Amino acid sequence: MSLYERWCDATREKDKRKYYWTYVEKHGGRDEIQGDLAETIRSHYDRLERIAEDVDRLGYKVAAEILCEAMPQTSKGRSGDLGEILATELVEEEIGLRVPVRRLRYKDGRNMAMRGDDFIGAGYDSKGEKLWLLKGEAKSNKVLGKATVTSARKVLNRDSGRCTPDSLLFVANRLLESNDPDDNALGRSLRDEVGLKSLRADRIDHMLFTISGNGPHASLKQDLEATGTNRDQYVVNIHVKDHQDFIAAMYQEAEDLGDD
Repeated sequence: MSLYERWCDATREKDKRKYYWTYVEKHGGRDEIQGDLAETIRSHYDRLERIAEDVDRLGYKVAAEILCEAMPQTSKGRSGDLGEILATELVEEEIGLRVPVRRLRYKDGRNMAMRGDDFIGAGYDSKGEKLWLLKGEAKSNKVLGKATVTSARKVLNRDSGRCTPDSLLFVANRLLESNDPDDNALGRSLRDEVGLKSLRADRIDHMLFTISGNGPHASLKQDLEATGTNRDQYVVNIHVKDHQDFIAAMYQEAEDLGDD
């Protein structure tokens, strides 16, 4: 079972190309996924095999120190990063597109927010021929309100609803540096799109992803109702009542690599 299947109960509504998904933690769901989620968090900051090499060479304590240098230490930084991490996992589990670059590995500073699109999903159509993208914006708030939702939608709509060129080029170039020929092919497609801008709106989906302590604010559904139907529109909320305590606990778990 996937992370979200084990962790949450989901309610999904669909109207044409509009998707409204809400998730609430199951009883015991957090305990079920805590270890796996901690490992997932680590993997967004560094390759797990590289962390394992650090453990083999230097021991658990020093390896944990190295990992911590990549992770944010402020509650705001952790909140924002975890929103992006959980959004990435949802896209790959539920939509079937790849989020091919773990961009938190490339931050300028561990407590700094990255510029550009929060996450980009990429893949091809059912025939494996035409490029398909998803532009995503992630918000993590103790109390989610209309202002945050409005701000996120504004970001999704900028650049005529396309992925921003700098964000797309960043993903493309990381894929072209890979030793995997499939990564290289996708990177080439993305780099071409930066120049050609040939994708129609109906192949650039949008996702507004939120995780909050107060659950799905009414503005989320209102926002979805106001969007067009020329692309798939996903509006998502993960309701975690103890939002800030949850984030703090998960980063503590992620930073703890074990004992010598």
